[in-house]
Amino acid sequence: MFTGLIQDIGRVERVSPGGMTDLWIHTALGASGFALGESIAVDGACLTVVERSGDTFRVQVAPESLRRTTLDGVRPGDRVNLERALALGDRLGGHLVSGHVDQVSSVLETYPEGGSWVMVFGLPESLAPYFIEKGSVAIDGISLTVNSVGADRFGVQLIPETQERTTLRAKAVGARVNLEADPIGKYVARLFSLQRGQVGASPGGVTEATVRAAGFGTP
Repeated sequence: MFTGLIQDIGRVERVSPGGMTDLWIHTALGASGFALGESIAVDGACLTVVERSGDTFRVQVAPESLRRTTLDGVRPGDRVNLERALALGDRLGGHLVSGHVDQVSSVLETYPEGGSWVMVFGLPESLAPYFIEKGSVAIDGISLTVNSVGADRFGVQLIPETQERTTLRAKAVGARVNLEADPIGKYVARLFSLQRGQVGASPGGVTEATVRAAGFGTP
């Protein structure tokens, strides 16, 4: 489990493709102190540390993770957002993030507003029921507030601190990103399905109106 508060921007040093793709990543987090088998979020995808030495650690990316994330396109020299797993007793400064990427989206629009940087992303239809204004979303592992929601898009604003401490500000229109919807929204959608007797059914029938009626979101 993670919080979506990025701890370091790592640099991919080596990529070894195959049945299982290996990534060697340089970090300022003190990789030599990592425990073998511990979880670390790389651009929002929960991966396992399988080797570490000095300032570099290695993770393995399974075919399913390559299919469901942007890690299939990572190359040596790329920068990636890193967050070690949450420890019990840590402050939860962002929101609960599982590190299980739901879908890949892309940047549709960017522009400045005041000192912030506005970014608009495509909203996949399957994730739309989980998005509400002022709700939470993890983009490339970064905990952000949803400022606007449209039929097929949503927008966020990056304050200067987020621009400086993550890779998101450098993403141009068309760039791909990893999306993870707020787990609480998923559970709410599941609850509505169970109440309707639609066990195992798709939560597509859940709308923003029904979520607000249940007391979630803003009036």
